[in-house]
Amino acid sequence: MNKKKTTGTVIAILVVVLATVFTLPALRSEQTPTEQQQAAATGNPPSNVNVKGNDFTFDVHPETAELMMEHEGVKESVSLPLPKQEVLNLKKTNDSVSWSYPRAQMNVAVEKKDDYLHVSFTSTGAEQFEWPKVQGDSYMLPLGEGKFIPSQDPYWKKFLAESDLNFIESFSMRFFAVNKKNFSILYIADDMYNDTIHFNTDPAIRMSVTHEFPSINPNKTYGFRLYVTKNDPVQIATTYRAYIQEHGEFKTLQDKAVANPNVTKLYGAPHIYLWNSQVLTQDNIHWQKLIPVINGPLLQWVNQLLGQYGEDGSKELTSMLQEIKKNGYMDKYQKQTFTAALNNVLTLPQLYNKGLFTHLDKDTQTLLNKGVPRLSEQELYSFNKGLLKSVLQDIVDPIDQWGEEASTDILKDMHESGIQKAWIGLPNWANGLKNPAMVKEANQLGYLIGPYDSYHSIQQNASTDWNTASFEDSSLYDTATIENKKGEKIKGFLGRGRKLNPTLSLPSVKQRVNGILQDGIAFNSWFIDCDATGEIYDDYSKRHPTTASQDLAARLERMRYISEDKNMVIGSEGGNDFASSTIAFAHGIETPVIEWSDPDMRENKTSPYYVGGYWSPAGETPERYSKSVPIKEQYKRIYIDPVYNLPLYKLVYNDSVITTHHWEWGSLKIKGEVGNRMLSELLYNVPPLYHIDKDSWKTNKAMITSYLKVWSPFHEKAITQPMTDFQILSKDRLVQSTSFGDNLKVIVNYSTQDFAYNQQTIKAKTAVVMNGKAASTFDVSAY
Repeated sequence: MNKKKTTGTVIAILVVVLATVFTLPALRSEQTPTEQQQAAATGNPPSNVNVKGNDFTFDVHPETAELMMEHEGVKESVSLPLPKQEVLNLKKTNDSVSWSYPRAQMNVAVEKKDDYLHVSFTSTGAEQFEWPKVQGDSYMLPLGEGKFIPSQDPYWKKFLAESDLNFIESFSMRFFAVNKKNFSILYIADDMYNDTIHFNTDPAIRMSVTHEFPSINPNKTYGFRLYVTKNDPVQIATTYRAYIQEHGEFKTLQDKAVANPNVTKLYGAPHIYLWNSQVLTQDNIHWQKLIPVINGPLLQWVNQLLGQYGEDGSKELTSMLQEIKKNGYMDKYQKQTFTAALNNVLTLPQLYNKGLFTHLDKDTQTLLNKGVPRLSEQELYSFNKGLLKSVLQDIVDPIDQWGEEASTDILKDMHESGIQKAWIGLPNWANGLKNPAMVKEANQLGYLIGPYDSYHSIQQNASTDWNTASFEDSSLYDTATIENKKGEKIKGFLGRGRKLNPTLSLPSVKQRVNGILQDGIAFNSWFIDCDATGEIYDDYSKRHPTTASQDLAARLERMRYISEDKNMVIGSEGGNDFASSTIAFAHGIETPVIEWSDPDMRENKTSPYYVGGYWSPAGETPERYSKSVPIKEQYKRIYIDPVYNLPLYKLVYNDSVITTHHWEWGSLKIKGEVGNRMLSELLYNVPPLYHIDKDSWKTNKAMITSYLKVWSPFHEKAITQPMTDFQILSKDRLVQSTSFGDNLKVIVNYSTQDFAYNQQTIKAKTAVVMNGKAASTFDVSAY
């Protein structure tokens, strides 16, 4: 036992006892310097400490860390009292107070600055500490875009009951605001690492922050700035925007466009995931010509390859081929299975068989002469297409009419229908390498087009369908994955594989990206999964201990590499603002993933709320993204109800980061809410996000193009300006307005009743876009 520490503790206990016997004067700002010095020298924990500032005063009770702030004659609690502790080393100046908690092993400092109060805590041995504990009439929290949460609201009480949220992952920005009767207190965290937000909801919603001090992290201090503001999301957000600018962390889209002019292609652009995962589609196969040769040598070879290299083997295909030969025809399911089998072998470097593929065209022969092991991924797909065509001949269409033509036709039709700008996302880079002509066409039409990519998870034996979890350096699985405090490997997405340490990933990132781009594929954008979500880790591995801040820095570094070195317009999942200077767009701020844990949505396939699976039989949009489903009333209130929505992120970053929905919850996903989500996209200046394939484009083309005629020109103007105002115009909070710059304004009426505003009528279920004196109205009542 440390003798020096023990002696100090005993002295502190004696002081506390003496303080209960003798009534000592409280240490306040009106005390004489001698009294202050005496109190500090004895370590006596006074009842409170008051320091006056220019626009507020504050009282602090060191023994409980309770903090009060007074503004315009009204005093409010900004941190509820903790259990009483002994206090040592109390010091005070005109604008600051500091002390120590010997038992808790914590030093505390409170300092009044020009317009805010800074509170910091430094561990001298503590593993964690809880502060602040707050309670208000309501809260303004950057959950995604932003939420207004009344402390007695039954939906939020149920949702938040005894829950813990990871600050850096759950909050899109590093602040929260607590609304009191007369003013709000804005809390801006010095950083968000290792902070947990805990909610208690009985009898009303309260929240607290607990900071952990990881053993591997030498930084033992955390803290907050506290500002007094109006009960106004605009002032709260603009105060935070000024803070970000003060720290040099703010970068506009126009600044990003100087480095990469393609960024401007996002202005007025819907976000569209284009699905056509099959190189060879059912429409490309002449089935009556195929049936007579169904058991020929090519299909026997395909069957053998699937048995060796296919994830599900070839038993089903073997049985099916025999059945087709017997019956002399193929049903829909058999056609799907057969087409999928051909597409699977098209990805295999083992497809070439010298005895089978004997009559190759010039281009295919040239690739063979190069040597199959030396082919790039893009060349392998071209080579394998040529192999199949050389045997199937007129059983299949010419190669340039295969699946890529359908996607190219969709893009051309989009452009001819008036969609001049669009961000086109492919489900995987392989979709582009299999169809390079389609990628080139998108680029030439003026669209951004890029692949989905990820470096978050790694699997030991990843399938071709999960190629983002596969890396050429196989040693990474054992030597570069993240461990928790117990020395356990952290599992990857859906419990498969492990999480890759980002600080060890950059060589593999460069290897993968350069491999994808080596043949000149015309990608001009890139989407990185997870890196802007805040799902970061402290890695306790003895080989490569890594703090959460180092983890995050490495994620940003690899995104900057793709953005700057490869000149890609880069986006990521989430969009939390630590990435705001790096990314141009983000998917997930506006509508995040809704309830991973609800079995009715994720497991129970008979439930009306089941969102659908990831697999699609013919390479079209999977049901996970295409199936329209309702959501439960509880989730509707929490995730999309405009009564609770606040544009906090847009008030800070409208002209810096373009944000939209998570791809699981695109604009058309939620049944009965398509029109309301259109209104929100206009009000908040949010790009719609669609999943499109050949059939869904035909189905939704008229609706999409009609909406974009209003949305696209508005977004193109609004995105270059800050959001300057937000107002709730009706008592039920269903009529709201936003402003961008000086002359652009949107009024939205979500309700089913017309609303009178400034001698005009805002019709129910409409958005009015006002550009100076010009105004246009968009009615969503039909959706």
